[in-house]
Amino acid sequence: MKSSLQPPATPNGPGQWVLLSYRLPREPSTPRITVWRKLKRLGVAQISDGLVALPADARTREQLEWIAEEITDFGGNATLWIAHPAAIAEERRLAQAMADARAAEYEALRAQAEEAARDQPDDERQRTVRRLRAELRRVQRRDYFPPPQRRAAEAAVAALRPVNTYSPSSEENSA
Repeated sequence: MKSSLQPPATPNGPGQWVLLSYRLPREPSTPRITVWRKLKRLGVAQISDGLVALPADARTREQLEWIAEEITDFGGNATLWIAHPAAIAEERRLAQAMADARAAEYEALRAQAEEAARDQPDDERQRTVRRLRAELRRVQRRDYFPPPQRRAAEAAVAALRPVNTYSPSSEENSA
């Protein structure tokens, strides 16, 4: 499902992005996997092999600076850039790709929450609630262009309560 995204733009055109250009040695593979996982957790847009982007703010810049430093510690090369896409259409394409990736994650969370609400006993549901809330927070941290699926996932996870949860209002109603 496509959302109509409007990336933050300056009056003169597209907004700023932090770009990380990097290269790591093929062997050992552990550093490449480590970097890839960290970039995935950040929710970067993959522009090309070895070139990723995030909307520019102090947090994203600092996070990519840390990863760039780690890449050089692993024996690779890394350069950070602050850039503006040449066309707003290109920026929208990047934002849409990022939103689509988050939409798929939110949809999976919603489906898991709804399945747990139907099929899990209370003790399992408590573990599932904790796991899904933590996963929802992780996805929200890398969600720069919230898709419509975000609200549905938030509602499904919020509605997933253990069956025997104490509620003062339920006790008052039964009295």
